[in-house]
Amino acid sequence: MGTPDFAVAILDTLVNANYNIVGVITAPDKPAGRGQKLNESAVKKYALSKDLNILQPINLKSEAFLEELKSLNANLQIVVAFRMLPKVVWHMPELGTFNLHASLLPNYRGAAPINWAIINGETKTGVSTFFIDEKIDTGAMILQEEVNILPNETAGSLHDKLMTKGSQLVLDTVQLIENEKVSTTAQVDTKHIKTAYKLNKDNCCIDWNMNIHDIYNKVRGLNPYPAAWSLLSNGEETLNVKIYEVDLRIEKHNFDIGSIQISKSEMKVAVNEGFIIINDLKLPGKRRMDIKSLLNGFNFEFGAKML
Repeated sequence: MGTPDFAVAILDTLVNANYNIVGVITAPDKPAGRGQKLNESAVKKYALSKDLNILQPINLKSEAFLEELKSLNANLQIVVAFRMLPKVVWHMPELGTFNLHASLLPNYRGAAPINWAIINGETKTGVSTFFIDEKIDTGAMILQEEVNILPNETAGSLHDKLMTKGSQLVLDTVQLIENEKVSTTAQVDTKHIKTAYKLNKDNCCIDWNMNIHDIYNKVRGLNPYPAAWSLLSNGEETLNVKIYEVDLRIEKHNFDIGSIQISKSEMKVAVNEGFIIINDLKLPGKRRMDIKSLLNGFNFEFGAKML
């Protein structure tokens, strides 16, 4: 059970290990783009290429879906980046239902664990497998593997590292269950547990008054998707810009916070403790571009500022 590219790698690992995939459950096709053409999930596209049986339920509690799921007679269900399952679904197989989550549980339960680990400046994260229970990401843990987060890591590069590590962890978990050697560890909650909140417009906006390291981490943690954003005040215009790649420079200055300093090949924003160097951004209606390309065709007015 899964939807995005992250789940495809895990499914592919299981297929290549010659496990009998009796069914693939993924999201219904959704209209996308200007033509509102129906878009298939990454998991569905892969499943079609391997001629696997596909189910795309709208309602996970519907009698029709439950009957179809039961008829597959699966003895184990594996969930990777899907939806919260009702008990009637995760309780169905004799060997249970386990989930792969892209964090070191119990930290970063929730929708965006890869992004928040970087946004919060973590130096390590990982992948965890656990048996599903009534709550979200709280079940008994089976296996866990750590991954280092590099100082310049982005959500995109970390996603790929965790996808690779997660594929092996799922395979190891399946083999433990298959050989009746699985043992679990209960998750221990503390008041210091960090949460991977769903990303939205508000928590992806850059506050230029934040600590310089926090701004740097936020941009990294949202690159390439959904991308950090800011309002750019430029003369009479106020533009919503997406910012993808930055560097930081610790330096004393007397510029107003958010003010933009431009040279022939550099754009920097004044912040507490120094400057954020913008390397890569996207203007409204334009493609993503490096800063030299932007400076060749965009005119910054005197007093331009990030709001």
